[in-house]
Amino acid sequence: MAKDDNLPLFETKLAKGRILFQFYSLLIFVGTCFIFAYRLSHIPAIGEPGRWAWIGLFCSELWFCFYWFVTTVVRWNPIYRNTFKDRLSHRYEKALPGIDIFVCTADPVIEPPVMVINTILSVMAYDYPPEKLNVYLSDDGASEFTFYAMLEASRFSKIWLPFCKKFKVEPRSPEAYFRIAVEPLGEPVMAKEWSTVKMLYEDMKNRIESITKLGRISKETSKEHKGFDEWILVASPRDHQTILQILIDGRDSEAVDIQGQPLPTLVYLAREKRPQYHHHFKAGAMNAMIRVSSKISNSSIILNVDCDMYSNNSTSIREALCFFMDGEKGNEVGFVQFPQAFENLTKNDVYSSSLNVIMEMEMPGYDGNGGSCYIGTGCFHRRETLSGQKYSKNFKADWKRLSNRSVKESTSVLEEKCKVLASSSYEENSQWGKEMGLKYDCAVEDLLTGLSIQCRGWKSIYFNPERKGFLGVAPITLLQSLVQHKRWSEGDFHIFASKNCPFVLGYKKIPLKLQLSYCIYLLWAPNCLTTLYYVIVPSLCLLRGISLFPHISSSWVLAFVFVIFLHRTYSLGEFIWFGGTFKGWWNDQRMWLYKRTTSYFFGLLDYILKRLGFSKSAFVITTKVANDDVSQRYEQEVMEFGTSSPMFTILATLALLNAFCFLGALKRVIANVEILFWERFALQILLCGLLVLINLPVYQGLFFRKDVASLPTSVTFKSTMFALLACAITLY
Repeated sequence: MAKDDNLPLFETKLAKGRILFQFYSLLIFVGTCFIFAYRLSHIPAIGEPGRWAWIGLFCSELWFCFYWFVTTVVRWNPIYRNTFKDRLSHRYEKALPGIDIFVCTADPVIEPPVMVINTILSVMAYDYPPEKLNVYLSDDGASEFTFYAMLEASRFSKIWLPFCKKFKVEPRSPEAYFRIAVEPLGEPVMAKEWSTVKMLYEDMKNRIESITKLGRISKETSKEHKGFDEWILVASPRDHQTILQILIDGRDSEAVDIQGQPLPTLVYLAREKRPQYHHHFKAGAMNAMIRVSSKISNSSIILNVDCDMYSNNSTSIREALCFFMDGEKGNEVGFVQFPQAFENLTKNDVYSSSLNVIMEMEMPGYDGNGGSCYIGTGCFHRRETLSGQKYSKNFKADWKRLSNRSVKESTSVLEEKCKVLASSSYEENSQWGKEMGLKYDCAVEDLLTGLSIQCRGWKSIYFNPERKGFLGVAPITLLQSLVQHKRWSEGDFHIFASKNCPFVLGYKKIPLKLQLSYCIYLLWAPNCLTTLYYVIVPSLCLLRGISLFPHISSSWVLAFVFVIFLHRTYSLGEFIWFGGTFKGWWNDQRMWLYKRTTSYFFGLLDYILKRLGFSKSAFVITTKVANDDVSQRYEQEVMEFGTSSPMFTILATLALLNAFCFLGALKRVIANVEILFWERFALQILLCGLLVLINLPVYQGLFFRKDVASLPTSVTFKSTMFALLACAITLY
């Protein structure tokens, strides 16, 4: 028994077959050296046409090589974790720590209340002692409809939690479960109970949706809970007092389910907002919950999830605790990050939203290089790390210490005392957002916060269980996806270009290879410059008759063909290995191009404008709902345009530009105007043709589709004019 008590609670395994990847990397490096040798030995002479285009292309290839090096560093030594939950239960079952679970929502229209409470119910139903679970919802929309939904969820939880335990339900989101589960018809008693619970859920769902559509809370409904009186004083979602309601008080002996078992604590919070105070978006909401929870439950471990990321694995808490409570290495673990996964992906993932390669390869690579980054959801934190504490070798967690359940105040008194902690002026002249809590003044506060925690000496873990811990909703339109990546790329580059750059903030604090690993995301935005250059200049030079690549008869062409073929073949193999399809990989290549030429470009532009003082920070929420037509097109994998966004104007202009240049080149080849044209320009023609092929959905949206999701006439006109103007300037 004593020997078993000393066994580790988790193990770390190195990825298999890395010798093949290392050999592939060596071949790419050798091939790239030959390309650079060609570029340096064939630079056009001064005054010769295409000299500056050639030099620009060489600089772009240097950048691509550097970025490839960074991605290689990340992929060089990925590691994978495995937990031993049985050992955890045997050793600590009676001393398991309290868990505070933070869920954030900000808009009841974009993030419907029914979706929010499904996430709430899923985390309330974890396979964990309910008296040690405390669930907090931060509603930055201050919506009485969301509050009403929470009230309904608190009642339904009395039925749902024992049902989950009895039927061993997975996942424990009612909506997700009843969508995929089959009624147990073989056992009449179970079938009746199953049908009853499903009917009760549908009734609750219909009540919530009916009140939301009605647009007001009736007088009868408002009498159901004193919390509705708070909305008398709410001027708007951006101007209101703190609303704090403990809907289920875990200290109350009467807070039990239908089987008499205790219920988790459930708290609704809408922090105070006033126009004269900056509320700092999600980071501000998280920090308010950290303070409020410290007085209500004060649990040792904090889990934060987005409102659209329901729990898909009821054992996730126990798996995370295997890392925190390990006898040898647990005390140094600051946070445990689970992967981000989605339930609404199409077979071929038309908008490349799956993040499979990132979650299955790059994140384990981060872990192998020194620690996972924090991605903002599905992450378990040690409370000390979010309170600004630095790691000390003398630190030792006392897991037998109970959560702060010694609070004697009544629920109403406790609510009033905690309201001040969520007031808009509380953080003035404090270290919140700087040294304490999540970081402010950055669009990707999660990444920066995780980096800061690592720089204070804490270790981080990436854990990707066989059954995903959380499932969310991916963007289902092209614009949603591009806007989301714009915000990410802008925030990432903001970190790189500030004093929080990993090479500055992390100097001698985190490993150099981890500093380099962060660059794979922090340098998304500047990638747009070299990508735009490679998409535009070779095609225009093809139209002009300026060769930028080796002739097809030259031996130098082998280096380009070898590197391109090997790199793309590896990319395809990697994508399929992690569960993708060939068409899905092709969609991924398309979205790679679209994001680099639009999202990253506007992200870089917005960063520059903000530094110059011409614009201010704004947080854009990706909508989680869509009408039936949009959903149907998404399921059919038909690309959604339907608006005159500047991003679509750029996409259409680049697509038409390459089409015009490709047609011009084909005309020369077919007409034999120049006998050696194909021999001189083969690689440029292939590059231009590949860009045309990848842009087929754009051409369809411009000229062939007549539905509401096609590209507007205004975009067609502007992009055609811009593309023709560029071609005309090039020719004349």
